[in-house]
Amino acid sequence: MDPIGKVSPPPFIQSGIDASGKFTGILVFLNSLLKLLFIAAGLWGFLNLIFAGYQFMTAGGDPKAVGKAWERIWQSLLGLLIIVASFLIAAIMGILLFKDPTAILQPKLQ
Repeated sequence: MDPIGKVSPPPFIQSGIDASGKFTGILVFLNSLLKLLFIAAGLWGFLNLIFAGYQFMTAGGDPKAVGKAWERIWQSLLGLLIIVASFLIAAIMGILLFKDPTAILQPKLQ
């Protein structure tokens, strides 16, 4: 019998790791949420790029409208580049720190 008692984690966390070394509970939820945010950001950037192209095509030679369309195209491409670069940076850091490119994006305990 333990005279001090035992502190257990809240039921929604469930220690975070099952017997096979995979994450469970809130960790899986946060990982899924992060994936969903990346997908939503990628779709938003792609749709924004399409709308900017349409804006460019319908500018009708107006220099101000063409300038706004080019600005929106550039910002969309830059946003998509940042999304891709974040995955690349996570893979490089995984290789440097853990010798596994998926160590940060898909962590496993062994």
